[in-house]
Amino acid sequence: MSQPTSTPAAVLRDVTMRFREHTALSDVSTVIEQDAITGLLGRNGAGKTTLMQLLTGHRVPTSGSVEVFGERPYENEAVLSRICFIKEGQRYPDHFRVRDALDAGALVFPDWDADLAQSLLVDFDLPAKRPIKKLSRGMNSAVGIIIGLASRAPVTLFDEPYLGLDAVARQLFYDRLLADYAENPRTVVLSTHLIEEIASLLERVLLIDHGRVLLDADAESLRGTALTVTGPRERVAAFGAGHEVLHTESLGGHSRSVVRLRGGADGQDAAAAGLSWEPTNLQQLVVAMSLQTTRPGQAAPSDDLEEINR
Repeated sequence: MSQPTSTPAAVLRDVTMRFREHTALSDVSTVIEQDAITGLLGRNGAGKTTLMQLLTGHRVPTSGSVEVFGERPYENEAVLSRICFIKEGQRYPDHFRVRDALDAGALVFPDWDADLAQSLLVDFDLPAKRPIKKLSRGMNSAVGIIIGLASRAPVTLFDEPYLGLDAVARQLFYDRLLADYAENPRTVVLSTHLIEEIASLLERVLLIDHGRVLLDADAESLRGTALTVTGPRERVAAFGAGHEVLHTESLGGHSRSVVRLRGGADGQDAAAAGLSWEPTNLQQLVVAMSLQTTRPGQAAPSDDLEEINR
């Protein structure tokens, strides 16, 4: 389990979550740091949404413990009043208009910022009087984003918040999230497949696959820790022998490997070994680590890889 640098917002200890024959999370231990933006990453079905449901008191773990602000969140109003959870496909009462959803947010969240909500309403060009059930998928996502940001909740979780949004609207979300976070620090957990788009926002990275934690690290420390090396198969294999090879593709006598470096090695060491190299970005690292954990005899699900690689 990673060690927090300050009082943690949430702590999971040896958490397992089972649904009949399916284990969604298995022995997960991690710390969600306070006043940091954490990327919760992984392919479809990895256990990300289940973890968020545990943090927000929607479920109780089969075993292990979950604490938010030092207390268990389930049926704990003192904790839940400080959490905003924006779920994928957020639902609202049938009669709700956009402004009704915002009015409800103002009642629920003690730190609600009405001026920010109105500003975001204009930014996303949302009609305040339109019934939410008549909104497009992207507009519905924008309503959730506005509530999540304007809530100013000490812990705010976004589960795939961008569904249906075009590239311009997604960038607007990232820009407004970062700007408001800089002025009003809080704990943000962002679950998404669009890793490349959010990489620059993240301070922490939590990667889950098959219900287990693969990576739990400071985002800055990950930069420069992996290379993609290309060259003759024997040279690539020899270089990889001194490091951690996450994924290799070979064609003829040449190979291309994603390698996590050990012992302070860098690109110059790869060049000295006669290999071409390039830095491995966060998305490439996540994909390589997820491919590495595919169960024996099971092909990696193509739709999940498309999602994680988009």
